[in-house]
Amino acid sequence: MNSEQEEILSRISEKYTAIDQNPDVHLEGLVWAKPITYWDYIMPEALLSLQKQRTTLPDEMVFIMYHQINELLFKMVLWEIDQVSKSEVVEATFFTEKLRRISRYFDMLSTSFDIMGDGMEPDQYFKFRNTLTPASGFQSAQYRVIEFASTELINLIDYRFRATIDRSTPFEHAYDHLYWQAAGKDHTSGKKSTLIRLFEEKYKDMFLEKMRGYNTTNLWTKFKLLPETVQQDTCLIAAMRHYDYTVNVTWVMAHYHAAVKYLGNADATGGSDWRKYMHPKYQRRIFFPELWSREELANWGGNL
Repeated sequence: MNSEQEEILSRISEKYTAIDQNPDVHLEGLVWAKPITYWDYIMPEALLSLQKQRTTLPDEMVFIMYHQINELLFKMVLWEIDQVSKSEVVEATFFTEKLRRISRYFDMLSTSFDIMGDGMEPDQYFKFRNTLTPASGFQSAQYRVIEFASTELINLIDYRFRATIDRSTPFEHAYDHLYWQAAGKDHTSGKKSTLIRLFEEKYKDMFLEKMRGYNTTNLWTKFKLLPETVQQDTCLIAAMRHYDYTVNVTWVMAHYHAAVKYLGNADATGGSDWRKYMHPKYQRRIFFPELWSREELANWGGNL
């Protein structure tokens, strides 16, 4: 046995001794362990079994897989955000790198709308979309969690109610005034649509938990807790701005233009007023408002 092998065995022994495990037992287990394979690790068979069409139209498969890819990317985004939100001490370089990773994921999402915009026959889409009612991309729970994890709750409240809500407001009340609630309510009666009612039956408790959990650990709050000198880091500010604009303007508008192509004047499958709900100049969702000039805020998404 050479010195390198001895060093490896020593490190293995230290690792398992530290957790009250017998290193010899684990080494013995390696004798009988199977070699890992790509299919055992990535589980492609399981992954590729998750696409279940509801119609006989081929392009529905494109629609399903595209949205499943979105959800995988959302999970990657949350994975990176949580590394920042759960860190006690955050350095500028660490924060910046995580934001750059997150932005790359949303850059992929933004450019990927060509798959939707050019990759399906409109005639097929209009046939299979009726079988999806009242389901909607609006009901992506991970996307809502990304919002809670990115900014302070007040920045997600419908503009009409922000003056009446602050940090002392109960989370339940704040939840009922989130900007996206308006997309699922009858403006006259206030009655919630089936779209949002089913969404809340499934996820509301989890959303309230996430709202509480990210209340003081979201990206914007973590940024504002950094030393003043770190907050002035130009690379970090650029990364914050890029993420904010990419998520709340670029990606949203790519989604909006794809919807315009396929829906035209038609309603969304969930029944929401998607033109006002989706366009950033109406929803005015901005994660990091203090990093933008007054002019930039006034024209948010207005020229697109």
